[in-house]
Amino acid sequence: MESTNSTSQQLTDSINNIVSNQRDFFLTNETKSIDFRLKQLKKLKQVVVKYQDELYDALWKDLHKCKEEAFLTEITIVLNEINDHIKNIKKWARPEKVKTPVYLMPSKSYVTYEPFGVALIIAPWNYPFNLMFTPLVGAISSGCCAVLKPSPYSQNTSDVMQKMIDETFDKNYITMVQGHRDVNQALLAQKFDFIFYTGSPDMGRVVMEAASKNLTPLVLELGGKSPCIVDKDCNIDFAARRIVWGKTINAGQTCVAPDYLMVHQDVKDELLKKMIYYVEKFYGDDMQKSHCFCRIISDKAYNRLVSYLDEGKILYGGKCDKDERYIQFTLLELRQYSHVETHGRVSDNNVNVMMTEIFGPILPVIEFDNINKVSEYIMNRPKPLALYYFGDDEGEEDALRTTTSGGVCLNDTILHVANEHLPFGGVGESGMGKYHSKESFLAFSNKRAVLKSSNRIDFMMKYPPYDKLEMIKKLM
Repeated sequence: MESTNSTSQQLTDSINNIVSNQRDFFLTNETKSIDFRLKQLKKLKQVVVKYQDELYDALWKDLHKCKEEAFLTEITIVLNEINDHIKNIKKWARPEKVKTPVYLMPSKSYVTYEPFGVALIIAPWNYPFNLMFTPLVGAISSGCCAVLKPSPYSQNTSDVMQKMIDETFDKNYITMVQGHRDVNQALLAQKFDFIFYTGSPDMGRVVMEAASKNLTPLVLELGGKSPCIVDKDCNIDFAARRIVWGKTINAGQTCVAPDYLMVHQDVKDELLKKMIYYVEKFYGDDMQKSHCFCRIISDKAYNRLVSYLDEGKILYGGKCDKDERYIQFTLLELRQYSHVETHGRVSDNNVNVMMTEIFGPILPVIEFDNINKVSEYIMNRPKPLALYYFGDDEGEEDALRTTTSGGVCLNDTILHVANEHLPFGGVGESGMGKYHSKESFLAFSNKRAVLKSSNRIDFMMKYPPYDKLEMIKKLM
């Protein structure tokens, strides 16, 4: 017991020192220089390029993620983000003039963007490099110091990132701390100036509670059950191909993966037939042999996903291999209901696959005959991170008008995340705050209001005894 307490105290002391040293460095104001930030972004780009091959190897070991998929979903996204910030940081950081009302003349008003200070970035395991380094770009761009906490589940990638950070940055500026729950607890006990967390809603609540004790601003990038709606007027071929791609990339372990499929009864059979065709076209007759199909991250996650297969009728797939943590892409029709019932409300009791985010290659299928009931059903659930709709122009407008979500793809899946010019983030239980491109710069910045008054002319009407009030009213 004494040894455990001693170890815990050593961890606390170590993290105290890290945060204290970073705060001391931040107070030197060195990170606020645009030239300094640009230099750090360029160093980050160089080390990403240098360690690409090691990252590919690590991602393969952790997730069975092939080089091509890792390039598209991890490396390229980070490099594009760095390039975007290098190109635009001077413009984004420039003070922004705003109008000054006549009754405040002769004053000037503007907004400046200052870094919050020492930031904590906690990243998940599913896109371990992308979801650590993309927010890091925002921290550097805004002028913050940063403590990084990767996931222990993607240990090989975490170890490569540790090497990259240690080689590139002074630990008093940016450092990485690895470990399990005890490290998370020790970090969240600290007073940071900003917290950026990506992960599950349950852990998001823990992070938010910790942040509330110090009123620390934060961004939460969570998840949720993102619906995929296929209406009767859609392009069936395109819908099938794009849904299969969005659900199978990273073996469905994507926060914006289509979580469940709601399909109009008139096109259900044709859609499912096409989806099966594209699964086999992409991955062959035996997905397990495809070098492009990822594996489930842990035994715990594998066992949870396999348990869902007993909750419905398997229309396609269902093959599993525990030794490899392989689960075949599976279309699952639930026994409890096969269509959206009156008022769009469906009983989710004892249907675990519809209670929490699936985060795997299992796709529940629900048919409908009234699109209005679909919107009601979605709006009676926690707000999703993404929503996907396949249909005609009129249906698209209705879907946008009658639902809410963090982001939307019309006639596609996932691709809104790949556009760095679109803000990415959730709403409600799927998260708060946005990032990517300028939104990342803004996320780590305090928007500071500045009013500069003249030291030559004074507006005497503002002073007591306010005998010029009527004149002031006219000016206002």
